[in-house]
Amino acid sequence: MADTDRSKFSELLQEQIRHEFTAAQQYVALAVWFDGRDLPRLAKRFYRQSIEERNHALAMVRYLLDRGQPVTIPGSGDVRNDFSSAHEAIELALAQERAVTADIEAMAKAARLEEDYLGEQFVAWFLKEQVEEVARMSTLLTVVERAADNLFEVENHLYREAAAETGDAPDMPPVAGGKL
Repeated sequence: MADTDRSKFSELLQEQIRHEFTAAQQYVALAVWFDGRDLPRLAKRFYRQSIEERNHALAMVRYLLDRGQPVTIPGSGDVRNDFSSAHEAIELALAQERAVTADIEAMAKAARLEEDYLGEQFVAWFLKEQVEEVARMSTLLTVVERAADNLFEVENHLYREAAAETGDAPDMPPVAGGKL
C-alpha cells in the first residue's frame, strides 16, 4: 500500500481525530461544570483530561502527516453541558472512554486486516492507554458512588491521587505542534 492510498485504517484514524477533539471539548464542559460548583480537584482532573485528548488527536495528525496522508481538521461533535449530579457527569465520561476504546479497537482490527504493520504498531499505544483511561474513570465513578453526596471526600481522594501521579507516558507517539 502506498502512503498516499486511502485505507479503511486511515479513514478510521481521520474519524478518530474528530472523536478525540470532541472528547477534549466534552472534558472542558465537564471541567467547567465542576469548576462552577467549587470542586477544584474534579475540575482540574477534567481540564487535564481535555488536554490529553487534544494531544491524542494531534498525535494522530502527526502520524498521518508522517505517512504522507491528507489530514482534515474537523469540527467537534455535540457537547453536553448540564448534569444533575457529579455521578451523572462521570458516568458520561466513562461511557465516552468506553466508546473511544471500541473505536481504537476497530482501528487496530482494520490495520491488521490490511496488513498495515506500521498502523497496527501506532495504534498499540492507544489500546494500552484506553485500558488505563477506562480503569481510572471506573475508579472515579466508584469513589463518587461511595462518597454519596459528600463530594468533599471525592476531592480528598483526587488530592491524594495527584500526589502519587508520575506524569505523562514517555512512550506516547509524537504530537503535531508539540504536546501541551
